[in-house]
Amino acid sequence: MSIVTRFAPSPTGHLHLGHAHSALFGWHAAVDHGGRFLLRIEDIDPARCRPEFERDLIEDLEWLGLDWPRPVRRQSEHLDDYRAALERLDSLGVTYPCFCTRREIEEEIARAGHAPHGPDGPLYPGTCRALTAGERADRIARRLPFAVRIDVARASDSAGPLTWHDRAAGMVPATPRVLGDAVLARKDVPTSYHLSVTVDDHLQGVTLVTRGKDLFCATHLHRLLQALLGYPTPEYHHHGLLTNERGERLAKRDRAVSLRALRAAGRTPAEVRAMAGFP
Repeated sequence: MSIVTRFAPSPTGHLHLGHAHSALFGWHAAVDHGGRFLLRIEDIDPARCRPEFERDLIEDLEWLGLDWPRPVRRQSEHLDDYRAALERLDSLGVTYPCFCTRREIEEEIARAGHAPHGPDGPLYPGTCRALTAGERADRIARRLPFAVRIDVARASDSAGPLTWHDRAAGMVPATPRVLGDAVLARKDVPTSYHLSVTVDDHLQGVTLVTRGKDLFCATHLHRLLQALLGYPTPEYHHHGLLTNERGERLAKRDRAVSLRALRAAGRTPAEVRAMAGFP
């Protein structure tokens, strides 16, 4: 089977060396073995995604020497795909509407005193999971905004034991409860990262998902969604992360040096590839 990988950035800022490492890692994993490398634009956040960032990231990747088939899949153009997957999950009885605001969730966690923690902090306490069908219907009728969450305990019981294979970690038992009742569709968008990436990888025929170790825990939930939706499971390879002088992973929010800044400073594509770990 031919290897198909992908690099899926969000156009919310300029690419930095960490992005270059991830893109080059996926590109080499496919192209060096006669496979295909795809570029996907994850632009489901209308408040933060900007077309100029998409234009610039494509230019940066081409400057590095990467190529990919056209047209590029943009998530904002495929919302119906995510709605269909969400309807399928709803028909299985493993989702529920969540009307909580962020502040209400924080207050509920504070009242609880000690909330279970996941990789990103305290887990959602399940407030809206306890609502009756009538209470949910009433709130929806009153047009209260809501997200859609997965009932991870019910979904896990339905799917049964699951595993996935990582080229670095070997065979991994899936433990999706580590992320709690994660959001599958936001209040303003009919999807979330977890749902859209699972659907996209399936529809695009991705056979090897390459991404950073910071997303390792997310794969537990994605494996569960694959089982519920009847999707085949790709292979995974969670690679190491580039870090700054303090040992912190490079991130847009920390204003990591962008590829565009390196280009402006006169760095060559070969130099930047080497700085990203691919001499």
